[in-house]
Amino acid sequence: MNETKLSQIMELKNKPLTELQAKYEELFDGQKPTSNNKVFIWRKIAYRIQELEIGGISNETQTRIDELIEQYDPVNNKSLRPEEQNQPQKKTKKSRRDFRLPIPGTVITKQYKDKSLEVKILETGFEYNNKVYKTLSAIAQEVTGAHWNGYLFFNL
Repeated sequence: MNETKLSQIMELKNKPLTELQAKYEELFDGQKPTSNNKVFIWRKIAYRIQELEIGGISNETQTRIDELIEQYDPVNNKSLRPEEQNQPQKKTKKSRRDFRLPIPGTVITKQYKDKSLEVKILETGFEYNNKVYKTLSAIAQEVTGAHWNGYLFFNL
């Protein structure tokens, strides 16, 4: 990327929100920004300037990204849930996993009273200190000695 584009991007960083919104609309064919966060808009503008200068993601790369999202979506746990909307005629066994839980194998860490807690998410249950627990609440009670909602205690 040439020096003028980089300096143009850096100059935009200190502009007021209204100017950034106007520049956004100019670069994105009249679309208004979806956020009023100045840093977010500046980053979108910077990416768009570079995209116009160098070129965007190839179709092959975008297709591969979409495939990986469909297969390994960690936010929505799509890989663990049946596609009930696409197959309404089939009766599928409902997943018993709580949607707030990360995928199995994830390790949740929490600092509690100068102690670092590490809980591994299992397919059915949780592992803490080489012992398997049925619920996060049971682990929270083991650690604190008081009853806690496990999701609140581990900030899930």
